[in-house]
Amino acid sequence: MAQFNVENSQSPPSGPGLTHHWPEALRQGAPVGPRLVGGTTFAGKSALDMAQIQILAQACLQGLDAARQVVFGWQRQGQSLEDIYLQGITPCARLLGEWWSADRLDFAMTTIASAHLQQLLHDFSSEFLQEAPRQRNGLSLLLLTEPGAQHSMGLFMLSEFFKRAGWTVTVGVPQDVAEFKRLFQSDWFDAAGISVSTDRHLDTLRTLLPQLRDNSDNLSLRVFVGGPMALVAPERLQGLAARVLAEDAPTTVTHITQAMLAAAVSAS
Repeated sequence: MAQFNVENSQSPPSGPGLTHHWPEALRQGAPVGPRLVGGTTFAGKSALDMAQIQILAQACLQGLDAARQVVFGWQRQGQSLEDIYLQGITPCARLLGEWWSADRLDFAMTTIASAHLQQLLHDFSSEFLQEAPRQRNGLSLLLLTEPGAQHSMGLFMLSEFFKRAGWTVTVGVPQDVAEFKRLFQSDWFDAAGISVSTDRHLDTLRTLLPQLRDNSDNLSLRVFVGGPMALVAPERLQGLAARVLAEDAPTTVTHITQAMLAAAVSAS
């Protein structure tokens, strides 16, 4: 997982009464919308840098409209939504988590900012899917979080890339193991992906996934696992009767799609 050094950056203050404070830029009334973003000079269409990511994080703390304005500013500078998703929103979510882990944000502020970040994905969904549309490939996919997961933004983003590649996608955020099983057995799927963020249900998944595959309507169901655990401790996911993927969304989609289409050709 990428790590960012924010010790010398403009970041939320820590200490007593944190809930009643905003990041320095916001407390001083510094703009976080297109005026500030537009002041950054890009050499052509360069990658979004750490300063830009901090601006988005601060905007998410200020409000959803401010966050939207940052994205609009990036688009005016020539960034595609795919660039914004991978180089802006994804590292911004990590940065918010780092600020929380370092006690620079409390839980409430982190939750609000993360919710605004995820809402951006919903707001720009139609535009993203039209950015590089492809014909339907006839493949269906189930994407699930682990039972009781607190975060689903990464899974939703992955679903958007699969949809844009022509898949029919069902996304589920089960609250417990019973709902996880019900969603897994709710329809016929070509593939299923599970995002694992913690080790709370690893033992359960080791037992459950082989059973669910054996009882699936599709006896050739492909199952893969990813998410934060695949990035920080992929060895913990071994033995889950599933392929472990620790790649970005476009690469994951490419690998799974190619594998499924190759299998279909071999079977024909």
